[in-house]
Amino acid sequence: MKPASTITRALGLALAAGMLPGCATAQDAAPAAPAAASDTSYLQRAPSEEIIYFVLPDRFENGDPTNDTGDFSGDRLVTGYDPTARGFYQGGDLAGLTQRLDYIQGLGVTAIWFAPIFQNKPVQGPPGDESAGYHGYWVTDFTRPDGHFGTLAEFTAFVEAAHARGMKVYMDIITNHTADVIRYEEGDATGYVYRNQGDFPYSRRGGVDGEPINPGFTGPEDSSEANFARLVDPTYAYTPVVPEAERNVKVPSWLNDPIYYHNRGDTTFTGESSRFGDFVGLDDLFTEHPRVRAGMIEIFCNWVTTSRVDGFRIDTARHVDPGFWREFVPALEQCSEAADIPNFHMFGEVFAEEPTAGYIAEYTRRDELPAVLDFAFASAMREVLGRGQGTAVLNRLFDGDWLYEGGPDAALNLPTFLGNHDFGRFSTLIKQDIPEISQDELLSRVMLGHAMMLSLRGSPTIYYGAEQGFVGDGNDQMAREPLFPSRTAEYNDNDLIGTDATTADANFDTNHPLYRLIGEFSALRRAHPALLRGLQTLRHYEEEPGIFAVSRFDPGDGTEYLAVFNTSGQARDANVMLGYDARSFETLAGTCPAAVTAPGSAAFSVPAFGWAVCRVSETAE
Repeated sequence: MKPASTITRALGLALAAGMLPGCATAQDAAPAAPAAASDTSYLQRAPSEEIIYFVLPDRFENGDPTNDTGDFSGDRLVTGYDPTARGFYQGGDLAGLTQRLDYIQGLGVTAIWFAPIFQNKPVQGPPGDESAGYHGYWVTDFTRPDGHFGTLAEFTAFVEAAHARGMKVYMDIITNHTADVIRYEEGDATGYVYRNQGDFPYSRRGGVDGEPINPGFTGPEDSSEANFARLVDPTYAYTPVVPEAERNVKVPSWLNDPIYYHNRGDTTFTGESSRFGDFVGLDDLFTEHPRVRAGMIEIFCNWVTTSRVDGFRIDTARHVDPGFWREFVPALEQCSEAADIPNFHMFGEVFAEEPTAGYIAEYTRRDELPAVLDFAFASAMREVLGRGQGTAVLNRLFDGDWLYEGGPDAALNLPTFLGNHDFGRFSTLIKQDIPEISQDELLSRVMLGHAMMLSLRGSPTIYYGAEQGFVGDGNDQMAREPLFPSRTAEYNDNDLIGTDATTADANFDTNHPLYRLIGEFSALRRAHPALLRGLQTLRHYEEEPGIFAVSRFDPGDGTEYLAVFNTSGQARDANVMLGYDARSFETLAGTCPAAVTAPGSAAFSVPAFGWAVCRVSETAE
């Protein structure tokens, strides 16, 4: 944690930055801070107590068809709107989210995380391969919602409506990049290949043999204002060029200056380029620069104070330098505290496909991020439910909780998930792993996955559409079907599970078996503090598909809960270890034995892809 003086300085820099000439801020256009909900008890919940629903606003509900083309007029390459194409805006918006809060709350959800709502460049890509910014990650204006989604007033109304129901709101934010606006004079000839610091130092124009530039600049390791005052020429690797039509498209206006970008070409997602390269061509911000740090703090502190959101999911966190997070996180914590928003939650996206914690955990230590999305959990669940691995994989996963800064207590706050908009839907991944799987078995495996996620440590995150049995054709665009009736043929031929509906229908069925299951386990979780914030102890695992069991403990009175799962397609029996003082059980889900077999052991019979959640109801005197 940074000392208070450092935090105050970072926040002060950000606020001072708002007074720079031409600097537009969210505060300029924002309404007064909304009135707090009359019942603010939701603010006291710890991050581990939240059950999160992750949604892309464009793909949820079209509440206002008049904004389908956003602030633009013309064909789809101008407006970005084409509901027949999976890579273009489909029509969902903030009004639709607000209108469907009953549906979301019926799942037992307590927090809504939505993809970025900032104004995006509507269309990008080379001729014949264009797509739209419906997903929200191609930002041009960080201070207002995209016109396709609605107005700032509609966003504020959505947050207020969620808060009135006791639901939190998590914004998805980007600090790593903006939309692709900057071009390089040499870029088309080179294919925008990444140019590293050794071959193209900041001290020479266009390579080590070039003209001397930026005298006295000692590199990005020194993020002091004095050092970066010497970085005045951005032509060290490429010659950045901004098209005339887009010269002032970014807001705040300081974002239009190429000096605040790395300008080294496209990342290869390895080595140095992972932090200094353009993410698939998007303009990579020079996050080591003190002006960029102050500017990003200013932008997002304004969103906190004007909209009273409850947390941030941080996109592409691993592609930003650690020093940025060591300033940004404490500054935003101070900002949220000043706004009387306790338990403000920030969790970074650190994409990984390993079913172990080590790689993602390092970002909570070196980078000092409060939490990260639990990609390791998602990968481990795929291993045990899709790839035939034994439940020992989960033992290795949870043993790694000690690697996070703060250990197992901190691991309680990690948002866990099974699938998402990048990874692909969990059902899709399982079907890829078991191509000949029947629809019934696929449904059973997906239901087990959600039962496990809603019982184990972490903050469970439901990817919209999972509750309606969506099964996509792959990841990325192919995992982003709308819940309102789709006009996209590539979506409408999908074979959903647990229903006869297709994505051509509206899919808000509160009787869908997955919707009901999630709602039941969410209610169970919320009714028992042990499942919300109780520490977890592993009790049973196997080298083959079969039984996996954990105990969780009530943080108040220490009552033990036993959660037992069977990842096998056959019924399994197991003697499961538990506390030696346990004597009898209350069944909360599935089938639990009435009593222990012997002190320290209970016999469980669990059906194929089944579960049992039990509370120790009697202990030895």
